[in-house]
Amino acid sequence: MKKIFRAYDIRGVYGSDLTAELMMRIGQAIGTYVKREMGGSRISVGADIRTTSELLKRALEVGLLSTGVSVVSQGITSFGVALFGGWKSRSTLSCYITASHLPPEWNGLKLYYEDGVGFPTEGIMTIRDMVLEGADFEHVTWMDVKPVEERHFLNLYTDFFRDSFQLDGDVSAAVDCGSGATSLSAPKVLSTIGVKLRKIHCEVDPFFSQRPSEPSPEVLGNLRSTVLKDSLDFGVAFDGDGDRAVVVDDEGAFLSTDTLAIILARDLLEEHGRGIILANVESSRAIEDVLEPLGAKVIRIPVGHTYLTQKAKELGAIFGVEKSGHMIMPQYFLFDDAMVIPARLAQLLSRGEEKLSQLSREIPQYPFRSIAVNCPDEIKFQVIERLKEKYLGKYERVNTMDGVRVDLEEGWVLIRASNTSPIIRLSAEARKQHVLKKLVKNFHEDLLKAIKKENDGG
Repeated sequence: MKKIFRAYDIRGVYGSDLTAELMMRIGQAIGTYVKREMGGSRISVGADIRTTSELLKRALEVGLLSTGVSVVSQGITSFGVALFGGWKSRSTLSCYITASHLPPEWNGLKLYYEDGVGFPTEGIMTIRDMVLEGADFEHVTWMDVKPVEERHFLNLYTDFFRDSFQLDGDVSAAVDCGSGATSLSAPKVLSTIGVKLRKIHCEVDPFFSQRPSEPSPEVLGNLRSTVLKDSLDFGVAFDGDGDRAVVVDDEGAFLSTDTLAIILARDLLEEHGRGIILANVESSRAIEDVLEPLGAKVIRIPVGHTYLTQKAKELGAIFGVEKSGHMIMPQYFLFDDAMVIPARLAQLLSRGEEKLSQLSREIPQYPFRSIAVNCPDEIKFQVIERLKEKYLGKYERVNTMDGVRVDLEEGWVLIRASNTSPIIRLSAEARKQHVLKKLVKNFHEDLLKAIKKENDGG
């Protein structure tokens, strides 16, 4: 049971790791936490389209209601609509039942504060301990159980996008919702702001039988071929719940997260003049190379969408990106709703100045490689500490905020322990392929030696 409580969310396979009974207890813990630690009284609940989502949503709501909090029940909806609804209903916390991009037998729970900042790891671990240790949950009498507020925010959400994104000319796009939760929102939103749309896999299917819920380029052939066949301006594909998106340009090329982020951030910098851009420690150095001359102050942050939203609020950032594909544009809202990606892209392309393929070619593409190295959970963080000590004494630019990142003139290397698996990941980037190969070889050898020393107890 303990393993389902992760750094940024709660996830498990339904029936073995995660049950309705357990979700009810999680609801009791969250309701108790909100009342005692936050002084709150209202919690918003939404859910994605998985077969178990409605069941788990109701179980969560039962647990919440038993503690005396008010519940805003949004029903089955996309991630963005659910978080938007939590924001607009002024709920202390927003809860969203989902397992994001994982297979259909999985499910889980994401938590966000009212303003869209992700619920921190410490908070999730507190909820975990309350559930596992049988905490004394809040209880109310029959007279104090609050009625459920059934509310739906899709129309208000759509109006928000219509008012926030004005197109200056014609834009055409294909949208692949992967039969996930964005099937309920993306076609309506994009059509409403004026995009001429081709729809792919936009009928809800909780089994994800048309394509996997992870939108990797190898399963998005239909999107690419539709863009090329119909001469569209771009294509966009969402993951299962809609907190990440993948984009293909007018020539059928898939844009890397870094390239897409630079294109969007550059557009925002033109609007704002200057501003703070957040990028996690895994993101490309091209972000600094392109954006800093344009007035950006690029700040590196730890991996995790929670850190992204926290730092954006704290520092007043105008844009933030995670290598995994999460992006935020806080002028609209803080939470990582991927719907802002095609909306802002459509607005940019509607000016007719350049095609997306031309914009993409302006961005430097540096060779990148990432490898996963098996390492027991019991020693993986000690291995990282050993490498930190070694590199701090050897290199000038060493960042230890999340793992250890070494920046060199010719490239950089990041070695970071996974929060959820017995793995240490080595990521590296360089301006030249042969330099990248050398960096990976040398630092990989360091990592293997450090693991061996920890295993041997010395």
